[in-house]
Amino acid sequence: MDQPGLAVVTGASSGIGAAFARDLAARGYRLLLVARRADRLAELASEFSGAAGEARWVDCDLSTADGLARCRAALDEAGEPSVVVLNAGFGTRGAIDQLDPERETAMVRLNVEAVVDMACHVLPAMRRRGSGRMIIVSSAAAWQPLPFMATYGATKAFELHFAEAIRQELRGTGVQVIAVCPGPTRTEFTTVAGEAGLPGWIPQETADGVVRATWRALDRGKAHVATGPLARFTIGCARILPRRLVVRAAGLMGPK
Repeated sequence: MDQPGLAVVTGASSGIGAAFARDLAARGYRLLLVARRADRLAELASEFSGAAGEARWVDCDLSTADGLARCRAALDEAGEPSVVVLNAGFGTRGAIDQLDPERETAMVRLNVEAVVDMACHVLPAMRRRGSGRMIIVSSAAAWQPLPFMATYGATKAFELHFAEAIRQELRGTGVQVIAVCPGPTRTEFTTVAGEAGLPGWIPQETADGVVRATWRALDRGKAHVATGPLARFTIGCARILPRRLVVRAAGLMGPK
């Protein structure tokens, strides 16, 4: 890994983003934390006060043009990052004709447009410097169409393909890009997506486990990493089974 410098984490206010922030702070990185909830960001940043991993934060909504502009301005002020974790995102659950169109399109802006915007903003400096790591938090949902979470699954497929493509473009430059594809993880995601919780029989990864798996995969030069047993099982099925069966099976997990 690069010598500790600046690390940027979007979606840092909870879950996987907060776990990455704490891990990077422990490694001695200065932090720029990005999320919508100012109170959560301030609380998280206060954990690093006076430490080598001192943090600043910017509260903004990356699904809006104004939020993206504020994030870019904060990045320019903070300096060139060594590590960028693009984790901000959300999902919804339900049949597409019954969901809020504005929320679905906001999801596309956050899960897709913001990722492209941030990548385009930080990668030129990483290439010039000849070092850097970009971590794009996708999902196990990226590997097959996902009925009843159709928009979410499609945005995560975009993130996976985008990460793998730009990784190849940056081959030999010293810049690493990886797509992280977590399965069910103990975070606030299911609540935001409109679920009370997952069935008890479904194994769940921890946010810290996702972080550890990411560093191991980066150290091994991997293009992507599936975290958690269900993610690995899902990806294996998507690779070997007919697509129509995979989509049908995924649909069985939807509302009854």
